[in-house]
Amino acid sequence: MMIKTKEAEINPDQFVLVIGGAAIDIQGFPDQDFRLYDSNPGTLKTSLGGVGRNIADNLSRLGVATKFISAIGDDLYGKKILQEASVTNLDMSDSLICSGANTPTYLSMLNEHGEMIAAISDMKLIDQLTVQHLKEKESIIKSSSYLILDTNLSAEVIDYVTSFYQDIPIILDTVSVAKAHKVKHMIGRFHTIKPNKYEAEVLTGIKILEKKDLYLVEKQLLNRGVKQMFISLGSEGLFYSNGEQSGWLAPYQINVINTTGAGDAFVAAIAYGCLNQMSTPQIATFAQGAAALVLSYEDTINPAFTVGNIIKILEDYHGNKIS
Repeated sequence: MMIKTKEAEINPDQFVLVIGGAAIDIQGFPDQDFRLYDSNPGTLKTSLGGVGRNIADNLSRLGVATKFISAIGDDLYGKKILQEASVTNLDMSDSLICSGANTPTYLSMLNEHGEMIAAISDMKLIDQLTVQHLKEKESIIKSSSYLILDTNLSAEVIDYVTSFYQDIPIILDTVSVAKAHKVKHMIGRFHTIKPNKYEAEVLTGIKILEKKDLYLVEKQLLNRGVKQMFISLGSEGLFYSNGEQSGWLAPYQINVINTTGAGDAFVAAIAYGCLNQMSTPQIATFAQGAAALVLSYEDTINPAFTVGNIIKILEDYHGNKIS
């Protein structure tokens, strides 16, 4: 498959604006088979996270000019987030720094296969990111080439952005089943969405029991105004569609070390593909390679997350040159 991947093809005046959550990730890795209702010997790791922040960080690593608006505390973790943003050339100058507040925290427990089995997300501070704050950032929002939203944002903020900036293509990360409910009635305002199977069921009310059900989901979402969709099916792969092109990609057979952050990398790759004017099938392939690069690394963010390394994964997997 031919994929345009030269960073120079991106207009230098273009930038992507991500509005969403920033957090500290605390992950637990058991040393052996995970046992419920018991204390499991293992390793705890702390890293920077948050869906929006992870997407923005990954985009910056792909060479895309990226701005990120979020709400963080003025504590040690908040300062660390700002420090890391400066290292990766991620512009957080329009974010809200809340005095005396604790930066949001995401606590997850993984099993012996690196799969997340439970998590607690304390993202309440993001509610401080109000419509009024975003109204003050109107010129920044209007200048963006693409907007990326995650559902950690309040329903009011999502409604405001999707109502007043309909001329800008908006990419949605639904984040979770619980949070997908808040955008169900607004889904037609999004140009591109990336739900998993269960989030797609929430958005459409259609139970996905077999492949034919996905075509019902596809039809409904397209009829409601979605232009492009990438539906993750876990071990069954990926379904993509833009109304004219649709298809399936089998999952990569790789050594999964950590599933946390793969979806964020996928969304970043979608935005990169859109900026590079890739076709929907090309974006799906590129984004799947991006997710694989993160799945094979122990932390939420892979410091080797570059276009070149994604292309290498694709070439190794598909066995031919991708240009």
